[in-house]
Amino acid sequence: MSKESASGTTLNVPSLSSQTSSPSLWDRISTWASEHKAVVYTIAGVAVVVTGAGVVYYLSDSRQDPRSSPTDQKKPLSKKEKRKAKKEKERADLEKGAPPPPAEEPETKKKAPTVESDPSEDLPDIDETTVESLSEQERKEHSVKLKVAGNKAYGDKRYNEAISLYGKAILCRPDPIFYSNRAACYNALGDWDKVVEDTTAAINLDSEYVKALIRRANAYEHLEKNSEALLDYTASCIIDGFRTDQSAQSVERLLKKVAEAKGKAILAIKEKKLPSPTFVTNYLQSFRPKPAPQGLEETADVDENTGKGQLRLGLIAVNKKTGEGYETAATAFDKALELGDLGDYEAFAFNMRGTFRYLRGENTDALEDLTQSVKLSSSLTQSFIKRASMHLELGNRDAAANDFEQAMAQNKEDPDIYYHRAQLHFILGEFADAAKDYQKSIDLDHDFIFSHIQLGVTQYKMGSIASSMATFRRCIKKFDKVPDVYNYYGELLLDQQKYQEAIEKFDTAIEMEKQTKPIGMNVLPLINKALALFQWKQDFQEAEKLCQKALIIDPECDIAVATMAQLLLQQGKVTDALTYFERAAELSRTEGEIVNALSYAEATRTQLEVQDKYPQLASRLQGMGSGMPRPGMG
Repeated sequence: MSKESASGTTLNVPSLSSQTSSPSLWDRISTWASEHKAVVYTIAGVAVVVTGAGVVYYLSDSRQDPRSSPTDQKKPLSKKEKRKAKKEKERADLEKGAPPPPAEEPETKKKAPTVESDPSEDLPDIDETTVESLSEQERKEHSVKLKVAGNKAYGDKRYNEAISLYGKAILCRPDPIFYSNRAACYNALGDWDKVVEDTTAAINLDSEYVKALIRRANAYEHLEKNSEALLDYTASCIIDGFRTDQSAQSVERLLKKVAEAKGKAILAIKEKKLPSPTFVTNYLQSFRPKPAPQGLEETADVDENTGKGQLRLGLIAVNKKTGEGYETAATAFDKALELGDLGDYEAFAFNMRGTFRYLRGENTDALEDLTQSVKLSSSLTQSFIKRASMHLELGNRDAAANDFEQAMAQNKEDPDIYYHRAQLHFILGEFADAAKDYQKSIDLDHDFIFSHIQLGVTQYKMGSIASSMATFRRCIKKFDKVPDVYNYYGELLLDQQKYQEAIEKFDTAIEMEKQTKPIGMNVLPLINKALALFQWKQDFQEAEKLCQKALIIDPECDIAVATMAQLLLQQGKVTDALTYFERAAELSRTEGEIVNALSYAEATRTQLEVQDKYPQLASRLQGMGSGMPRPGMG
């Protein structure tokens, strides 16, 4: 199950939910984020921040209140900065339909302070023919009059008239403000194609015109061109130094929107297959090991061409704990029910086929199998527990709780019930109830390591650090030959930034994995060590080697893929990181996981597109990035 520690670190303990049955991809890559206000990735100086809805960019120092630095407030602006500030203020006023500052009015046209003139009076008659005869000064003066009149018409909601006036001003003098203001009129009329046309003209004249970028992004979104909208919102965020919350929120919204659309397309054609061996192993070992049903032991003499024979073959294959073994098992369980004549083993067969259907992401079929299993044998409490996990994954908490109650009605002394009900409490943040159930599971069966581990995790989450450490020390003493306990204890130490001790625990776990499971070793200690080296010493080279080793052992390990993406991004290898994010989307099992993976991929892709389309921003991004905290440092 993948859970967060008391300070935010993700811990990985097997569970039933797909979000937690193996270390969750997007929880794991955020391990160190809690110490840095959720900063996870830095792309050429831009942070990608994980939020509940997706991903959003910001810079670590971009949201400081300017009032917090009196020294900076008193610092005089340069002439260039004053001109820029004046220009931005003028734009803001014009966007609101306000007239320009009096300084822009030709001196000969000034009126007495007590007299307010009508901007529509004495407007020049401008068309493509007459404008050719005007001098440059005349064009400038006429454009100002037409602009002021356009602002007045816009403020009065006479949008078509304003469009005509701005158009004449553009004939006199193509100015990005005129185009942007005319785009505002088209925006009010809902003519999104025209908004795009005019804002594009404005941006061509001033590539850093933030309001034009935002206006075009909004139009693109209305036209359902979400990737284009995302690009413009992102560029606007970078240009204004990530000071506009609305734009940052729009980036987040668009990332999720684009990712969801692409995620649905991927799911529509995605082949249903088992996840990585690491994932499957973690899921299966979240249940206490039980011997094969009598008559299906490995030594039993059963015809392989019968349903019982295939059921036996599936159980043998599961015990290999390899990718090939799990594929063989899934096929055997399918065939067992096709052949039939299972007798008393039928309920168990539905349980096993439902389990592997669930792992393949076939939730509807899996639920049907588990429901059939409990109908045939209500005493098979494991089927209730597994069905509860599926209900929880689908967001049906009440159905999950009901399944746990039914399981307890059958056998209230089954420790698995309490362990997995504790997982439900943990996921819902009900830590006191979770700790109570973990302890009950331990009381009923003291030899199941994950009850002890998860109890320690829960104590840590509750802030009882000393109790948690004591639980893990007792766990190591009792399960000193089991690599998992060293791996998870190392994660707690890593969260406390006790890097040397954490790495020692990961090394112990790695050596034990090699000795006990040389073919199908759990790669999590390798990945955790990579993260520790990355956070502690920024040793990218060694961290990458460890991740590559993990991927050789388990090529479809989503956590290894995600960690590689993180390491590559931290080194500015954005294109390579994008490849890994896209691979992560392919490996993701559920729609939610796919959307998360694609959110990162789209964030990365958009950064590349922004830097390609706006090369002048690249150096600015690097400058912004100089203030970012290094991973593992406060």
